[in-house]
Amino acid sequence: MRFVFFIDHLSTWVGKAFAWAILILTFVVSYEVFMRYALGSPTTWAYDTSYMLYGTLFMMSGAYALAHNAHVRADVVSRYFSPRWQAGIELALYLLFFYPGILALVWSGWDFFAVSFRQNEHSSFTPGGPPIWPYKFVIPACASFLAIQGLAEVARCFLCLRHGKWPRRLEDVEEIEIPVNKEAEIKAAQQEPGDKQP
Repeated sequence: MRFVFFIDHLSTWVGKAFAWAILILTFVVSYEVFMRYALGSPTTWAYDTSYMLYGTLFMMSGAYALAHNAHVRADVVSRYFSPRWQAGIELALYLLFFYPGILALVWSGWDFFAVSFRQNEHSSFTPGGPPIWPYKFVIPACASFLAIQGLAEVARCFLCLRHGKWPRRLEDVEEIEIPVNKEAEIKAAQQEPGDKQP
């Protein structure tokens, strides 16, 4: 579990570090709206900056979402299986689909970045556009972090197969309805059957 939690902490740190991009993105978009509509003087850099920030934020949060089990799942049937069956299915899916896809993304993403870097590629969307190769480096970087987090997820599958229950995850933020629902359940359990709800 120390190995798993080390990777979880790494993915969480990376996700939280890149989460600050949302504040910069909000400032850039707000500044552009103000300059364009209030002063009639739009910037030449806001468009490139905004899509690069959003893409970076989206891509670099992938390992964080995987570490906290936040990706969308199609578990309509598998959630009724025992934990060992779930772990076996997940392990097979990681080995058959996740890792081949992620490793292909690392490989092709690195080539995509390397060509852009050698050509010193700049954005063609705006005059005098910024260099775009740092943005393309995000592709192999995010895929690498996903591959590393995938090791922790595969280890979780093996631990579940061995012990018959899923190992715990790092706790971070949770949806607001979860603690509210727990509190409501506790209050309902404490009331006598004849008591009236306030």
